[in-house]
Amino acid sequence: MNRILIIGSAGSGKSTLSRQLGESLRLPVVHLDRYYWKPNRIPTPNEEWDQFVIEASNQEQWIMDGNYTRTLDLRLRRADAVLFLDTGFE
Repeated sequence: MNRILIIGSAGSGKSTLSRQLGESLRLPVVHLDRYYWKPNRIPTPNEEWDQFVIEASNQEQWIMDGNYTRTLDLRLRRADAVLFLDTGFE
Protein backbone atom coordinates (compact mmCIF):
# COMPACT_ATOMS: atom_id res chain seq x y z
CA MET A 1 0.00 0.00 0.00
CA ASN A 2 1.35 3.36 -1.04
CA ARG A 3 -1.68 5.65 -0.71
CA ILE A 4 -3.96 5.48 2.33
CA LEU A 5 -6.92 7.79 2.78
CA ILE A 6 -8.26 8.29 6.31
CA ILE A 7 -11.71 9.84 6.67
CA GLY A 8 -14.34 9.93 9.38
CA SER A 9 -16.06 11.76 12.17
CA ALA A 10 -14.60 14.89 13.71
CA GLY A 11 -12.55 13.94 16.75
CA SER A 12 -12.28 10.29 15.75
CA GLY A 13 -8.47 10.31 15.64
CA LYS A 14 -7.76 10.73 11.92
CA SER A 15 -4.68 12.88 12.42
CA THR A 16 -3.32 10.73 15.23
CA LEU A 17 -3.72 7.54 13.22
CA SER A 18 -2.22 9.19 10.13
CA ARG A 19 0.83 10.28 12.06
CA GLN A 20 1.30 6.83 13.63
CA LEU A 21 0.84 4.99 10.33
CA GLY A 22 3.18 7.41 8.60
CA GLU A 23 5.91 6.64 11.11
CA SER A 24 5.30 2.88 10.99
CA LEU A 25 5.01 2.59 7.21
CA ARG A 26 7.48 5.37 6.41
CA LEU A 27 4.97 7.17 4.24
CA PRO A 28 4.56 10.95 3.97
CA VAL A 29 1.49 12.30 5.77
CA VAL A 30 -0.77 15.02 4.38
CA HIS A 31 -3.08 16.53 7.01
CA LEU A 32 -5.60 18.29 4.76
CA ASP A 33 -6.72 20.73 7.48
CA ARG A 34 -3.22 22.19 7.58
CA TYR A 35 -3.45 23.08 3.89
CA TYR A 36 -7.12 24.02 3.59
CA TRP A 37 -7.27 26.67 6.30
CA LYS A 38 -5.40 29.91 5.75
CA PRO A 39 -4.66 32.37 8.59
CA ASN A 40 -7.74 33.56 10.50
CA ARG A 41 -9.60 30.36 9.48
CA ILE A 42 -10.09 31.52 5.90
CA PRO A 43 -10.80 28.55 3.60
CA THR A 44 -8.78 27.99 0.45
CA PRO A 45 -10.77 28.97 -2.67
CA ASN A 46 -12.23 25.96 -4.50
CA GLU A 47 -10.09 26.19 -7.63
CA GLU A 48 -6.88 26.48 -5.63
CA TRP A 49 -7.98 23.67 -3.30
CA ASP A 50 -8.85 21.37 -6.18
CA GLN A 51 -5.42 21.91 -7.70
CA PHE A 52 -3.71 21.16 -4.38
CA VAL A 53 -5.73 17.96 -3.90
CA ILE A 54 -4.97 16.79 -7.44
CA GLU A 55 -1.24 17.42 -7.03
CA ALA A 56 -1.10 15.82 -3.57
CA SER A 57 -3.14 12.81 -4.69
CA ASN A 58 -0.94 12.27 -7.72
CA GLN A 59 2.10 11.64 -5.54
CA GLU A 60 3.25 8.03 -5.49
CA GLN A 61 3.05 7.65 -1.72
CA TRP A 62 0.95 9.29 0.97
CA ILE A 63 -1.31 8.97 3.93
CA MET A 64 -3.96 11.65 3.69
CA ASP A 65 -6.42 12.53 6.43
CA GLY A 66 -9.48 14.72 6.26
CA ASN A 67 -12.98 14.64 4.86
CA TYR A 68 -13.58 17.53 2.45
CA THR A 69 -16.33 15.62 0.66
CA ARG A 70 -16.40 17.95 -2.35
CA THR A 71 -12.99 16.61 -3.41
CA LEU A 72 -13.31 13.11 -1.99
CA ASP A 73 -13.64 11.53 -5.44
CA LEU A 74 -10.25 12.97 -6.47
CA ARG A 75 -8.57 11.21 -3.54
CA LEU A 76 -10.57 7.99 -3.77
CA ARG A 77 -9.42 7.46 -7.36
CA ARG A 78 -5.81 7.29 -6.24
CA ALA A 79 -6.12 5.61 -2.84
CA ASP A 80 -5.04 2.00 -2.37
CA ALA A 81 -6.96 1.80 0.91
CA VAL A 82 -9.56 3.86 2.74
CA LEU A 83 -9.98 3.83 6.51
CA PHE A 84 -13.19 5.25 7.98
CA LEU A 85 -13.05 6.21 11.64
CA ASP A 86 -16.15 6.75 13.73
CA THR A 87 -16.27 7.95 17.32
CA GLY A 88 -19.19 5.68 18.14
CA PHE A 89 -20.95 8.58 19.86
CA GLU A 90 -24.57 9.17 18.96
